[in-house]
Amino acid sequence: MQDRFTHVVEYFLGLMNRAHWYAIIRVLRLLAFPALWIVRPKGSAMPTRIMVINDTQEILELFREILTDEGYEVYLYSYGIQDLAEVERVNPDLIILDHLIGGEAIGWQMLQKLKLRRSTASIPVIVCTAAVKAIQEMEGYMKSKNVGLVLKPFDIDDLLRAVSLALQTYGDPSRSSQTEQTSE
Repeated sequence: MQDRFTHVVEYFLGLMNRAHWYAIIRVLRLLAFPALWIVRPKGSAMPTRIMVINDTQEILELFREILTDEGYEVYLYSYGIQDLAEVERVNPDLIILDHLIGGEAIGWQMLQKLKLRRSTASIPVIVCTAAVKAIQEMEGYMKSKNVGLVLKPFDIDDLLRAVSLALQTYGDPSRSSQTEQTSE
C-alpha cells in the first residue's frame, strides 16, 4: 500500500509544472510568513510597482513570475537605462538592479545616477548580482544609501524578504499618492 501511495504522489508531482509549484509555495509562504503579504501603500488600491533591470532574459522572466504572483506590478528592462526619464515615467516603488549589465558595471553607474537625482533618490533599490567581489568594494556606499543586496543565485524567500523590507523600511508612501494625484 505504501509503495502504491508513493507512486501516485510521484506521478502527480511529475505532472505539476513550475506555475503549480509557485502557487503551492506562495500559499505555504503566506501561511508561514504573513509579514510577506503584498505591500501596498496605505489607502491605495494600486499595486506596488517594481522595476527590474537585468540583461539576462531568463532572470527577467523569473522575476516577472515571482513578483507578479505576489501581486506586484512589474516592469522589466533587459538593458541599462541611460536616461532616467524612463524611471521617472514608470515611477516605481522599488528598483531591482543587476550590477553588471552586458559585462560592464552599467548597473553601478545607474545606481549612482538614481541616488544623485532628487526625483529618484528616494526610490528604494535592491542590487541583485553574482558579482560578489565588486559589490564588497562598494558595500559602504550601498549601506549609506540604504541599498539592499540579494546575491545570485538567490532563494525566492530571501528575495521576497528583501523586497518587503525595502518597501516597508525605505519606501516613501508619498510617492504613490503623488502618482495618483497627477494621474487624476
